[in-house]
Amino acid sequence: MNKAIIIGAGPAGLSAAITCAQKGLGVLILDEYMKPGGRLLGQLYEEPDGSWWNGVKESHNLYNQAIELGVQIQLHTSVNNIEKIDREWMVYTEKETIQTNHLLIATGAAESPVPVPGWTLPGVMSVGAAQVMTNVHRVKPGERGVIIGINVLSSAIAMELKLAEIDVACLTLPKMNELTLDAAHPKKVMNSLLHVSHMAPSPLVKFGSKFMKNEFMKNIGVTFYPKNGVKMWDIPIQLRKAVIEIYGDAQVEGVLLATVDKNGEVIKGSEERIAADFVCIAGGLYPLAELAAVAGCPFYLVEELGGYVPLHNDRMETTLDGLYVAGNITGIEGAKVAAAQGVTAGLSIAHHSGVEGVEAEITESIRAIEDKRDNAYIQFHPDVKKGKEIIQEKWGEYEKSANDFLFK
Repeated sequence: MNKAIIIGAGPAGLSAAITCAQKGLGVLILDEYMKPGGRLLGQLYEEPDGSWWNGVKESHNLYNQAIELGVQIQLHTSVNNIEKIDREWMVYTEKETIQTNHLLIATGAAESPVPVPGWTLPGVMSVGAAQVMTNVHRVKPGERGVIIGINVLSSAIAMELKLAEIDVACLTLPKMNELTLDAAHPKKVMNSLLHVSHMAPSPLVKFGSKFMKNEFMKNIGVTFYPKNGVKMWDIPIQLRKAVIEIYGDAQVEGVLLATVDKNGEVIKGSEERIAADFVCIAGGLYPLAELAAVAGCPFYLVEELGGYVPLHNDRMETTLDGLYVAGNITGIEGAKVAAAQGVTAGLSIAHHSGVEGVEAEITESIRAIEDKRDNAYIQFHPDVKKGKEIIQEKWGEYEKSANDFLFK
């Protein structure tokens, strides 16, 4: 039997595999990591109803369900290349070449690096690495750390580090340069934080954010933002300070911090040293889409989705027959949205595999994605719905041009 192949064992890939298996299809998942779950593994946060979202537990549940349904999962397996020969997709791994008529790419996202002087010192890591060390491997990245980069991801992970009784000295900006741009501009960072103010444990922060709805109030807010920051989870969020250097001899010993003006420019003479034994750099996430590019998918740069995303429709189909995408490769969102997209992709694969009676389920699953998106507790990009609309408009243009070509 020709099995559907899924690249990526995160929430999208596992959910798609479960859906395919429930429809009677054979499924093989390939993933380069040593555990299934993807970025789901590192997640741990309290939901609005007081319950806890535990990514490790959710991963175990999806994995066990997939195994019970007969899904094959190959971990420690990197995919080097994919190509289509005749009607089949060839998937090249280090061990073998596998063929399939239906291939789902659910490779997720990667972290964007932000260069900071001293970032090659031992003890400097991405914020996602600190999350995995703490939540997955139960190893502290250090005793006292500084997080460079203030965004949705770093705010959530700072809270998780605090839960693990790790001292986070502060969240602060990177120094303004040609690469950091918006991430080093206090007002633009404030704009992004307003979309996660509901996560703040401080009633004052939640209340104050309601007044930051127009440009005048935002300018006032940035101008008079406390130099020492506003505390959330007892961690100073410093919009008016930037790290200009990470220092240490054989390992991280601390950071050189400077006050910046409302435009992000360093105020000379304001430098101070903050002791720390580890530093996390948070540059945000971007879709990990190299395999879709190798396959020949057309791409569009959609900032609202986090970067370049392959053209696809709401059924998670690409322009290439038998190739599907789901999860953060289609735009940076949370695990619940990724899982919902995986269900839709699985149903689309079942439909194209000859399974009858799934059209109504596909329609319902698309609605479920929208529902998860509308009710997402953490939204990485506030204008993600606009980004999705842009991609669907591009899909409409693609379909029109394809039809025009057929009927010429």
